[in-house]
Amino acid sequence: MEVSVTSLEGPSPASLPVEMVERKGLGHPDTICDALAENLSVALSRFYVERFGAVLHHNVDKALLWGGAARPAFGGGEVLAPIEIYLAGRATAEFKGVKVPIDEIAVEASRAWLGRHLRFLDPARHVLIHPRVRPTSTDLASLFARRGGAPAANDTSFGVGFAPLDTLESAVLAVERRLNAAATRSSVPAAGEDIKVMGARRGDAIHLTVACAIVDRHVAGVPEYFGVKAEIASLALAAAREVTAARVEVEVNTADGAAPESLYLTVTGTSAEAGDDGQVGRGNRVNGLITPYRPMSMEAAAGKNPVTHVGKIYNVLANRIARAIVDEMDGVAEAYCSLLSQIGRPIDEPRLIDVRLSLEDPAALAALQASVAELARARLGQASTLWREVIAEAVPLW
Repeated sequence: MEVSVTSLEGPSPASLPVEMVERKGLGHPDTICDALAENLSVALSRFYVERFGAVLHHNVDKALLWGGAARPAFGGGEVLAPIEIYLAGRATAEFKGVKVPIDEIAVEASRAWLGRHLRFLDPARHVLIHPRVRPTSTDLASLFARRGGAPAANDTSFGVGFAPLDTLESAVLAVERRLNAAATRSSVPAAGEDIKVMGARRGDAIHLTVACAIVDRHVAGVPEYFGVKAEIASLALAAAREVTAARVEVEVNTADGAAPESLYLTVTGTSAEAGDDGQVGRGNRVNGLITPYRPMSMEAAAGKNPVTHVGKIYNVLANRIARAIVDEMDGVAEAYCSLLSQIGRPIDEPRLIDVRLSLEDPAALAALQASVAELARARLGQASTLWREVIAEAVPLW
C-alpha cells in the first residue's frame, strides 16, 4: 500500500482568528437517526453471529425522523401525534434456509434504545417505527462472502481523522457530555436530552450557544423556566472551564421570549416531538463533533456493516492513527490522516494512506516518515477485527 507522510500546510484552526465547532447531543433528531441506524446494525450483527456464527452483509445506514406534534404546558403537556422513524437499507434476509426477522429486530431494537436513552419519551405511544429494509444485492453479498485473508472493501471511499482536539473542540464536547450526564439529569431533571452546543472562538475568547429542550412537567412557570436555564448555563460554564483557561461565555436558548408560548418547552425532552425532523449523516462525525475548519468525511458511518464497509471502518481507524501518531511520536503537534479504499481490495490494504504532520521542528519530517508509515500500517491491522468492538458498542460513532 502507498503511504504518503508530508508536512501539514497552513495554520492550525486553533491559531486562526475565528473558529467554529458544533455538537448535536443525544436527543437531537439527527443524532437519534444516527443512533437508531447503528443500533439496528448492531442488533442484526448480533443476531447473525448468534444464529450463523458470523456477521452477514447488511447496510442499514439510511434513516429519516419525521417529527410529531405536541402541546407542551407548564406542569405537563401532551403529545398529539407520534414521531415517525423510517429505517431503510439492505440486509441479508435469509441464510441457509433460515429467515431473518429484520422488521421485528428493527422495531424491538429501536424501542429498546429509545427507552434507555430518552427518559420522557414513551417508545410505544410516542413513536412509530417503520422498517424499510430490503434484501441485500447479490453482487455485494458475493463480495462480502469472499474468504481468504482480510475482507474485501465493499466501496471505494475514504475516511479521515485528526488529533488532537483543540481547545474549542474539547470545550464543546465536554459541555454536551456534562449536560447529558446522569448527574445532571438528577440535579436538573427539567433538562431534556435534546442538547446542541455551538462553539465559536474569536481570538482567545470562546462563546457557547446551548440549545436545551426543557421538560414541561418539571417546570411550574416562567420564572422557574429561567431558573433552569441559569442552572444549565452554570453547568456548561463549569464543564468548559475544566478543559480550557480561555475566557468562556455561555448563553442558553437564545430564541426565548418572555411569553410562555415563546419558550423552548417540550413534553418529551426532544424537539423531535414537534419542532424538528432528523436524518442520518447530518450530525456528528465519528469523533463526536462537526468541525468545518477540519477535513471531514461526508460518510454516514452509523448503520454501515462493521466488517467490510470502509465508510465506517476507515473513519474510525483514521482517527485512531492520528491519535496514535500524536501520542507516540515525539515532536508531533498535530496529525491528519486520510485512508482511501478501493472496492474489492482487502480492507487492511488501502489504496492510499495520506498522513500530514505539524511538527515542532519541521526539519524532523524525514526522520519520522518511516516510523509514521509503519505505525499507520500496524494500526490498519485492526481493520479485520474492529467489528468485534463495534457490535460490543465500544466504538463511538456520533
